[in-house]
Amino acid sequence: MKINIDFYTSYEEEKNIAKYEAFLENYQDKIDNLVKIALNLHGIDNLHNVYIGIGVVSKEEIRAINNEHRQIDKETDVLSFPIYTKEEIDDLKNKNVEEDISLGDLILCMDVIEEHSIEYNTGLDREMLYMITHGVCHLLGFDHEIAEEKVAMRLREEEILKNI
Repeated sequence: MKINIDFYTSYEEEKNIAKYEAFLENYQDKIDNLVKIALNLHGIDNLHNVYIGIGVVSKEEIRAINNEHRQIDKETDVLSFPIYTKEEIDDLKNKNVEEDISLGDLILCMDVIEEHSIEYNTGLDREMLYMITHGVCHLLGFDHEIAEEKVAMRLREEEILKNI
C-alpha cells in the first residue's frame, strides 16, 4: 500500500511559510507512517494507493472554515472532511480495491495546536501527531459525539500513537 499525502497551505507571510516548511520537514515521514498504522489497525491493508490532503491554515481561516461547514464561529485545531461514511470504509475491508482511494482532507491550524500543546503540557510533537491522528480517525469513520463512540475513538487514537 502506498500512502500519498498532498500537503498544502495558504500561508503568504514569510514567518508562516517558514513554520509550514518546518512542519513538513518534521512530520511528513511520521504522517505517512501514522496513516499506514491507522489503516492496518482498522483492518484495511488491501488498498494500492491511498490519498489524503492535509492543509495548514491560519487561525482566521480555520475559524471561517469551521463556521462555514459546522456553523461554529471559533478557531479549532483540526477539521476533517471525510469522503466515505463509516459503513463505506468498513466495506473496503472486504474488497480487493485496485483503484486509487482518496480518504478526504484534514485542515490543521498550527497556531491553535501550539497553544494546546502549552495548555495541556503535551509538547508540540505529541500534540501535532495527536491532532493528525484524530483527523485520520475521523476520515476512517470514527466520531466522538456519543460517549461509546468517543471511548472507541480515543482508544484507537492511543493505539496509533503508541505504534509511532
